[in-house]
Amino acid sequence: MASRLATKRKQPVRAPQRRARKAATNLSLRIDLVQRAKALGLNLSELVEVAIERAVVAAEQARWLADNEAAIDYYNAFVENHGVFGEEFRQF
Repeated sequence: MASRLATKRKQPVRAPQRRARKAATNLSLRIDLVQRAKALGLNLSELVEVAIERAVVAAEQARWLADNEAAIDYYNAFVENHGVFGEEFRQF
């Protein structure tokens, strides 16, 4: 059993699915891409939703980093000058 677990491929961790309300939205998409996606049986709504979610998360992360840049710089300078709390007791 242990060997099976060791070779088992890890799947990416995804947030639990929640039933979000949907909004009907009109989008203008390139015709060639829509035709190719439909020919492959891809779900356009799901693809667009995932792409928007990724873009929103990336923008939120960038905003958080920008909003907290001064505090992060201050902390990094503090650690560089003074070390981290309890550093003298670390054994690694």
